[in-house]
Amino acid sequence: MTATERPSPPDPSGSEERDWEEISSRPEFQILRHRLRSFVFPMTGLFLGWYLLYVLLASYAPAFMAIKLFGNINVGLVFGLLQFVSTFLITFLYVRFADRKLDPLAFQLRDDIEHGRRTEGTEGDAK
Repeated sequence: MTATERPSPPDPSGSEERDWEEISSRPEFQILRHRLRSFVFPMTGLFLGWYLLYVLLASYAPAFMAIKLFGNINVGLVFGLLQFVSTFLITFLYVRFADRKLDPLAFQLRDDIEHGRRTEGTEGDAK
């Protein structure tokens, strides 16, 4: 959507709300939500814990962070650079996870919704 385009006004009949309620109640959608959350929440916790460790060490263990490893490279600099590495690693893992576990089910669900089908069976299990 460009800056000059405006979204269409909401449907006064509430059909979009009913559609959303129907879609969100589907077992496939519930499985999709479970799969997403089973990756995102633990990974977020791990990353925040790793970042908190870095901040706490920088604040309360400056002597440890100042240990020179080689040349002017110290532990603190390595930990700081590893923050970037861990961000890219998490991104890579999420893309791989989404390609394998989320996208096939999301595409199936979207196809079923667009063609007005209600599938009783699901592809794969909830894990």
